[in-house]
Amino acid sequence: MFCLFCTQMISTKNYILLAFTIVLLLSMNSCGNKMSKREKTEVVIAKARSYTGTPYKWGGTTSKGMDCSGLLLNSFSAIEYNIPRTSAEQKKIGNRVGKNEIKKGDLVFFATSKKKRKVTHVGLVTKVQGKQVTFIHASTSKGVTESSLENAYWAKRFRQARRVL
Repeated sequence: MFCLFCTQMISTKNYILLAFTIVLLLSMNSCGNKMSKREKTEVVIAKARSYTGTPYKWGGTTSKGMDCSGLLLNSFSAIEYNIPRTSAEQKKIGNRVGKNEIKKGDLVFFATSKKKRKVTHVGLVTKVQGKQVTFIHASTSKGVTESSLENAYWAKRFRQARRVL
């Protein structure tokens, strides 16, 4: 019961953070100006973080269960930007960037199956400090969570990064 209550508190906190971010950005653009790339990136990241703790579900796209590409599909919908449904299709959009050029809002792709070249997982970069890159994704073991690209598991499986915005 306590864990369920904590999960609800986290979800509520993240939802409030998302709502605050969106209201703030909309108020900054109340004169009819379009959002900047930076503002769009912040909204997408806030939306993704609002799903933190959501359990993993293959093919899932809701707060009851989410997979990695479903997380990004929903996150980008916050700025009315349509992206493909699967990680294999998502790896074809935007422009490829080098590992040393990764910025907040970029997509990072991984090969997590036995086929070492086939992209099967995607995440959204939420923070870059020097060479430290943090990304949010739907993990099969932890649900929606943030991880480090420097983590040995993810570093070994990293295949490419793409800039969509």
